[in-house]
Amino acid sequence: MAAPYEGGCVCGAIRYRLRDEPLTFYVCHCTDCQKQTSTAFNLSMPVARDAFELVRGEPGRYSVPFSGGRHWEGRYCTACITRVWSEPPKFPAVINLRPGTLDDTSWLRPVGHIWTRSAQPWVTIPSDTLNYEGQPPDMRPMIRAFRERVRS
Repeated sequence: MAAPYEGGCVCGAIRYRLRDEPLTFYVCHCTDCQKQTSTAFNLSMPVARDAFELVRGEPGRYSVPFSGGRHWEGRYCTACITRVWSEPPKFPAVINLRPGTLDDTSWLRPVGHIWTRSAQPWVTIPSDTLNYEGQPPDMRPMIRAFRERVRS
């Protein structure tokens, strides 16, 4: 499947179009993501901000403080409370799309897992993906792996 991709929130009030391929797609097992999602991990799909188009709706903003002065900012549907994307403060040219909001998720397969040392014991981390016990020092290997997968 190739871009463009479309998606939105559960109730349909927020709709978006992704005009280009995502930068990568990975799973984060950190405890902050576990708490924020109320589950074992968070799916992350960084995309270029200029490839993302909001087609309908006006999302609300949220900001979550974390230890060490970090914070997580993002957008959600104010009607159904679906988190649609986050906005990494350190990388303003990127948004982190919540890939479960895509209309078609059948093609999704993560290229890696980060913060695996925090993974729940019942989660199996595949051995054929790029895996990091903590934060990767460099995201370029995950970006390359995703691009290779998209081309094949």
